[in-house]
Amino acid sequence: MFTQIKVGGLNDFFTELQNRPEKGIYFYRIIGFSADIKEFIAKYYDAALKNGVVIEEHIPNPDNKMLAYYNEMMGTGFRTDMNFISERLKKWIPRMNMHQNKEIATAIYDTLGNLRKKGKNESVLKNAYIKFMCWLYYRFERIVCRLGGNDIPKILYEGEVSNYELMMLRILACSGCDIVLLQYHGDSEYLRIDPSSEYSMPLNVPDMTDFPRDFSLRGIREEKRSRINRQTIVGGKPEMRACTNAWLKGRGFEELLTPIKERGNDPALFYNFFVKINGVEDKISYLNELYRYQLEVKNRGSKIVIIQDNIPLPRNDEIAKIRRSAYKTTDRLIADMAANISYPNNRDLQKIIINAFVDIINEYSQKSEMNINRLTSKVVYILCWLKRYGDTLFQGLKLPEISSFIYLGGCKNENEAMFIRLLARLPIDVLLLVPGKDDKYMLEDKLLYEINYQGTITVKKYPQDSSDLRLGTVAYHAEKELDAVLYSDSGMYRNQQYGRADAVIIKTMYEEINILWKQELKYRPNFSVNDDIVTMPVLFSKICGVKNKDVYGYWSDIKSLITPDTIMYDHFPIIPPGTYNPIKSVATEFFKNGRLQKNTIKQHKLYKYGVIRDEAQEHILDKIELMINKRIIKGTFESGVEYAIVATILNLDKLIIRLIQKFDFTKTNPKIICLSLDEQIMSLEDTIFLTFLSLAGFDIAVFVPTGYKTMERYFNSGADIFDEHEEGEYMYDLRVPDFRSVRGSDDENIPWFKKIFKRGR
Repeated sequence: MFTQIKVGGLNDFFTELQNRPEKGIYFYRIIGFSADIKEFIAKYYDAALKNGVVIEEHIPNPDNKMLAYYNEMMGTGFRTDMNFISERLKKWIPRMNMHQNKEIATAIYDTLGNLRKKGKNESVLKNAYIKFMCWLYYRFERIVCRLGGNDIPKILYEGEVSNYELMMLRILACSGCDIVLLQYHGDSEYLRIDPSSEYSMPLNVPDMTDFPRDFSLRGIREEKRSRINRQTIVGGKPEMRACTNAWLKGRGFEELLTPIKERGNDPALFYNFFVKINGVEDKISYLNELYRYQLEVKNRGSKIVIIQDNIPLPRNDEIAKIRRSAYKTTDRLIADMAANISYPNNRDLQKIIINAFVDIINEYSQKSEMNINRLTSKVVYILCWLKRYGDTLFQGLKLPEISSFIYLGGCKNENEAMFIRLLARLPIDVLLLVPGKDDKYMLEDKLLYEINYQGTITVKKYPQDSSDLRLGTVAYHAEKELDAVLYSDSGMYRNQQYGRADAVIIKTMYEEINILWKQELKYRPNFSVNDDIVTMPVLFSKICGVKNKDVYGYWSDIKSLITPDTIMYDHFPIIPPGTYNPIKSVATEFFKNGRLQKNTIKQHKLYKYGVIRDEAQEHILDKIELMINKRIIKGTFESGVEYAIVATILNLDKLIIRLIQKFDFTKTNPKIICLSLDEQIMSLEDTIFLTFLSLAGFDIAVFVPTGYKTMERYFNSGADIFDEHEEGEYMYDLRVPDFRSVRGSDDENIPWFKKIFKRGR
């Protein structure tokens, strides 16, 4: 039998038998990872495919058909005897020569003898023998007939090896095979079977770490296939490759202006940087630094693209120019879509771009949540942007010249991150600037070099000429710093600090309505601010009946809810059916293909909210879209109610719009009181109107002394949009009093009464 010998280096595994220091084989297990280990596994994998066996997961146990064929051919006899085993092997695998037969038979006999020494009975020995014979025939027949030659067969096993598998591998090792076990999770499971490492030895290589979680032989195959595909797609290896950031010495912003010729002199490299600067070193000079930087880049003749806040989405005409079809595989997608990258006047640049494109798309295709359709959409975005900005960045570019791409803020989604990472692998200096607080940045990359400063500043526009410079004084920036300290996670909020908010209806007892009604939103239960979005706990209550039939107390309770920001409607309908609304004629233009066309709305001559704050406009439009998507109102997406929603909310009266304009999402919210004293019910427009106000953050109280269902008709069942309270006996034919003669619980004078009391619309 062959003896197990030690390796001096990884290349020893590929040494032919005649050149080894002694007649021996290598049986090792790999329990750690390094760059050398990865390269070795890929090389050993190729060798095993050529002359050996690759085992992934486990060696399957013989099934019933295999066992039936064995019994038919070999019978049921069994003896732990060398002659018996040898004779059976001649019949079972007749292609083996006498030397090979002897080596295998001796190894099997030795293994069975070890089992007998451990106290195993004849039945166990027979079962093990049959398993070994089946495995030799069905799994290893192609290599046992090559044993003893100068080119030693290779076995590569991936996974946690079992007891009988390890015995089988030892039989093959003793017969003349090199064996490597890939133990991705360390040595603990293996040592339970072979605690003294009698069968295999651990392979120790300098600088080993744990295996990456996603490492596998499948990944090795994918990398190999990708390399082959890349060569086919790219059309040859690029003459130059990127040297990204290696020339940086960490000297900060000033170093980024290093002339191209001073970065390095290797003719096979182009020297670019991929840098993100978080915060600012000096608030006073920051804008001036930005202005001077882009000026220097332009002065040296480099092409430059500057993006602010976000990369505009591809236009329909840009998307239409991307040649594509339906794909079933990532390889086909990459090969086909890469044909959209064409720079016939600069073939080496084209190879560099396509090479980086293949790398990036391959990487994202491996993500668990990625499917071929989603990947196709992302690639279309990347190619649209590459065409849009590439016309500037690569126009007349002669390597090793470098263009410049500057992104101020932004990068909040994966598509942008993919595009920026692609640019960073091209002859482009990519500079990402995040001068303010950065909690949502989506980009991560091993190439990215980050510079961090403690100071922060708000910059809405990159200064590209002197008219863009707005330099603040020391006192101004000190005030901003104090502002950040006071209003950041302190429970204190400055005026109009947040521009986005979502309302949630809070369920209460009737007695709590009066308590919460005048309370600022930030003090109510369940108020929160997450990712700069305010969660506003609001009231939407229907109060039925009159407690103890106390009519005067009833009106007194209502009067106590009247505040300067309260509007009262004393009957339904508030908006009678048929009321003239100019928006109805254009509502189908404003809502198309299941989406609210915000830009179309804002640019239309009938849009009347353009005078209010941008945040307030967005708040209104967001809640229109939310109400439609949640299908709160009956007939939405069924009978055109979505258009009625758009028309109704875009035609609110001036008083409501003014309340929304001044509404601060952390403070006291506007109020609506509705009185329903007779049989009249809410119109469809009323239902839309009040639902919108609730979603927008208004408190709403509807008093229905009759208990009638005056407000339920147009709500979808299960909408659960309001909270209902039964507070007393039903009373009819009540009349709205002059509230000035009613004594409220706080007995306040209300000279502003006429401003907030409305009878209808």
